[in-house]
Amino acid sequence: MTQPVSAPPITERVRTLAATAAPTHIAVAGSELTALPARGGVDAQGRPVLLVKPDDVLYGCRDDLAVTVDLVATRSMGETERARGMLKIRGWASTVPGHEVRETAIAIAERCPDEDLFAVVENAGRAPRLLRVDVADVVYLTGTESGILDSDDYLDAEPDPFLDLAERMLHHVNSSHRAQLVAAVERLLGEPAPDTWLWELDRYGATVRAARDRLIRMPWPSPAQTPEALEHALACLVCAH
Repeated sequence: MTQPVSAPPITERVRTLAATAAPTHIAVAGSELTALPARGGVDAQGRPVLLVKPDDVLYGCRDDLAVTVDLVATRSMGETERARGMLKIRGWASTVPGHEVRETAIAIAERCPDEDLFAVVENAGRAPRLLRVDVADVVYLTGTESGILDSDDYLDAEPDPFLDLAERMLHHVNSSHRAQLVAAVERLLGEPAPDTWLWELDRYGATVRAARDRLIRMPWPSPAQTPEALEHALACLVCAH
């Protein structure tokens, strides 16, 4: 009997994490500066985009500056945020060209809700700037997996096709149907799991966090091909008897 594919390819998984991650720090290669706080997002191609304000150290930096950007993807567990994946993207930072600024600002607005993005688009006086990092490689750490992807493997991959829907569904279950989820997981495990949360959701399956250091992967019988199939698979998990 053929076993179901339990998880997406690592390239897809890392691109999915990047799409939901936020930059936290940036380090300049060969500099004596300590890692600097960073703010921004990731564009549709998987490249970090940083919002740099006039009083920031990197405001006047040259193009093609060798940098490492730290990004973290988190998950809300009630009132607590937990890291579920960390990335280090190494590459070269350059100012986003003027004709791409508006589109780029919109792309990162969800992860970086900052009014200064409007100032970037207006570009008046000493306006904030957007720096985009051309990717050289990506170091990833998520759950029990870690490794390095080169730029071609990373940039040629795509995030999970149902990413936005999956995040909305996951949030809905954790905020409105968690008691059902806990009951379903306890039935499947045959033991108490009162701290269960839905941790990740994708076309290949779901991951639940049953305890602080216990992640359990539950693959679908076959990958979901449509949004409706993903909704049905999750409903079957939450309502398992």
